[in-house]
Amino acid sequence: MCNDTVIRRFAGVFILLSVALGTFVHPAWYWFTAFVGVNLLQSSVTNFCPLERILGRVGLFGCRARQA
Repeated sequence: MCNDTVIRRFAGVFILLSVALGTFVHPAWYWFTAFVGVNLLQSSVTNFCPLERILGRVGLFGCRARQA
């Protein structure tokens, strides 16, 4: 499990980065922005966050793997 602040920070960085890439590199990067938004929406409904699982397995930022 991760602190919600870590997840929000990652989402914010991904969104800002993808908007910048869409503006300055290629508009197809806006699809990545949409992907992050859809992931946040499904995470709020299902309480499942892939990023939380990944960070938990790797043990970054104090995140722990979810106990079964």
